Amino acid sequence: MPSRKKPPAPPPAPEPPWWGPRRGARRRQQPLSRQSIVEAAVRILDAEGVDALTVRRLGDELGTGSATLYWHIRSKDDLGELVYDHVMGEVALPDPDPSVWQEQLKELARRCYHVMLQHNDLARLSMGRVPVGPNMLRIIEWSLRLLRSAGVPDRAAAYAGDILGRYLDASVLEATARGGPPVEALGEYFASLPADAFPNVRAVSGAMFAGDDDDRFEFGLDLLVRGLAALVPDPPSR
Repeated sequence: MPSRKKPPAPPPAPEPPWWGPRRGARRRQQPLSRQSIVEAAVRILDAEGVDALTVRRLGDELGTGSATLYWHIRSKDDLGELVYDHVMGEVALPDPDPSVWQEQLKELARRCYHVMLQHNDLARLSMGRVPVGPNMLRIIEWSLRLLRSAGVPDRAAAYAGDILGRYLDASVLEATARGGPPVEALGEYFASLPADAFPNVRAVSGAMFAGDDDDRFEFGLDLLVRGLAALVPDPPSR
């Protein structure tokens, strides 16, 4: 059989206009680029968290001043969006296969989840805004192609990315949260509640605190994908 040629790679996605133009160095001795700035910002994020991701701290990391950095980036918010999109470039995408779309969508979510967990506080950079950039557009286009080719209605396919993104953010934040009583203490407290007043809480207290963050993530992911699958119209009968 003749070998199937791999389809050509799609052209690079255009950057959002609010990112501003890429600017080269104003002086020959200034080697900074937007790429090197973003890579330094990721190092700060990973080591110190999002609260440390300031233009001043970035200047210290790169040995330069704020004015030079603002030549390449417009604001701290734009820096956060650049960092988020850069990190999401680590998410590998297979060829969409509508025959196994549910598993492929779950696998995409798992890959995003684990990439986000590997980068300290990354989820906080997407809260309250829609992360957009070449890498996120690549993921969005892939997801829509997969869902629409599987028969998911356009409205559901369009909303699915937003809902999945919110679920990812919440799951990552919950998995990385620090503070509050330990899970074991909560389980003991629930189990100690008076049975006559809280029979159901006591009955499921063991299950409520069983498993780890990955178990809960998989359970919620399955609920979301099953909900999407329920919206796919049945094929016409012959």
